[in-house]
Amino acid sequence: MLNTINSIQKIVSSNTTICAVLCLFTAMFTQSANASNTCLYIASYHQGYEWNDGIERGVDSVLDGKCKVDKYFMDTKRNKGDEFYKKSALAARAYIEKTKPDIVIVSDDNASKYLVMPFYKDAALPFVFCGINWTVEPYGYPYKNATGMIEVAPIRPLLKEIKAVSQSVSSGIYLSADVLTEHKDYERYRKIYEREGITLKGVFARTMAEWKKEFISAQSEDIDFIILNNNSGINDWDEQQGKRIAQEYSTVFSVTNYDWMMPYTMFAMTKLPEEQGEWAAAVALDILDGATPNSIPIVANRRWNIFVNTKLLDKANITLPPHLIHKAIKKGG
Repeated sequence: MLNTINSIQKIVSSNTTICAVLCLFTAMFTQSANASNTCLYIASYHQGYEWNDGIERGVDSVLDGKCKVDKYFMDTKRNKGDEFYKKSALAARAYIEKTKPDIVIVSDDNASKYLVMPFYKDAALPFVFCGINWTVEPYGYPYKNATGMIEVAPIRPLLKEIKAVSQSVSSGIYLSADVLTEHKDYERYRKIYEREGITLKGVFARTMAEWKKEFISAQSEDIDFIILNNNSGINDWDEQQGKRIAQEYSTVFSVTNYDWMMPYTMFAMTKLPEEQGEWAAAVALDILDGATPNSIPIVANRRWNIFVNTKLLDKANITLPPHLIHKAIKKGG
């Protein structure tokens, strides 16, 4: 095919119009060849989990028309325990060996811990990871065949705004789902806040009833703020019940890093999952074009959104500084 194109180019080299058409045809042919590559996206969690879905949207937006996109979901958020994680990783490995993708994008910690590290470290198949919380040290990245983007929460910027709301900040509660990533996030928060002279107590819930009990209990404790970090992993979560609980009992200033927690929370500085997916997909294309994975530095996310829940703030009679109100996206609860 390429020889045919070259021959025609010689014949019509004097005709600018025909050359323009031919060049367009050549570009289309080249694009078609690139689009024949298969990019496999493996998510640690399930479709329908909002963070997971955001990464997926980012991946799709960049790879559309440039790569055949295949997807596999390990479902390790709704299903917990080392035994399931290992079984799910073996199934994902079998899928990779069966479908033979040209490159694999993996999101969140469990895919790296249970799939990439034990089976594909320094292998021939290239990987791009994203959504790993805070550090890649437990997984030994970078590998010769892997690079990626880590996920960091705006802990210090969030603390700055907590201090802007309260005259004095000395203690808080971290309430979240009882899953691996939330314990990891809590430890990071606790250490940083401790260096600022702030005591942060971690409380974790497996059920809606446990979350309700801990949420209500936190309102009566002598604390300055509550971090409502994530409800994913509470499998019987009821959105309407969560809203009723928050609207009825909220008195302490509450903050979060996830936009889907805004119906229950007063203030948020949120990470953007699309940023993770977009970056990983763009790097995957660079690798397919010839870049070596370990020549691409591991980076951290850089973008945030700010949200306020005006209904909960008004109920608790909490007033935010003007600079926060001006920058924030308003939610009514």
